Amino acid sequence: MTDAAPLAIETRGLDLWYGDFQALYGVDVRVRAGIITSLIGPSGCGKTTLLRCFNRINERYPNVRTGGVIRVLGEDIYDPSVSLIELRKAVGMVFQRPNPLPISVYENVVFGLRVHTPRGELKRAALDEAVEKALTEVGLWKDLKDRLHDRATTLQLEQQQKLCIARLLPLKPDIILMDEPCSALDVEGTRAIEELMFELRGRYTIVIVTHNMAQARRASDECVFLLLGKLIEHSRTADLFLSPKEARTAEYIEGRYG
Repeated sequence: MTDAAPLAIETRGLDLWYGDFQALYGVDVRVRAGIITSLIGPSGCGKTTLLRCFNRINERYPNVRTGGVIRVLGEDIYDPSVSLIELRKAVGMVFQRPNPLPISVYENVVFGLRVHTPRGELKRAALDEAVEKALTEVGLWKDLKDRLHDRATTLQLEQQQKLCIARLLPLKPDIILMDEPCSALDVEGTRAIEELMFELRGRYTIVIVTHNMAQARRASDECVFLLLGKLIEHSRTADLFLSPKEARTAEYIEGRYG
């Protein structure tokens, strides 16, 4: 993996336990800023666990313990001076199934702004501008500009997932985490989300968990292969698929493991 670009995320010796079960073992990973990095590996290998370390969302579960260092945007996210609220503003997350709030499209987009801005400081014009900008950025403005007050849950699944991404943008995140964001979508929906990822790349650092090897190959700049909670290989996507350094990587991408 090249070190030419600055790092968005770095872990050193990262261990994680769910109670007595150790899910991650000494993971050292360096995620470069402004690119798309895929986390790949068989089910249960630790992909989603690793992804959720980057915004400390694992800590919502009982009996979770971590060891090692996680640095996001140059800061140790376990330093007492780091605000968990600010971390999760900077590191947004999109889940497997679209999860728009059961309110209007407009209110979905401005939800984070309303939560994080003191009452009375938000003007309607600023909210309107934020909605138009976020929906334009994810390619939904033309389709939804006359449906802003429709309930978000009435949208097509692809639109719902794009809306969930748009909901993050007014908070100006630096990093967007995606946990199998296309698993509930059809082929056309998957293509639309992948195209959106390419459009967002550069402005945001994107880390995606995927089980789909074809998706990882076509939609990411670098790949991280995990197996049984350990990082096996991290390289440019083309290099990993065409000339993997580890035999276990080759076995997995060729379908001979997991």
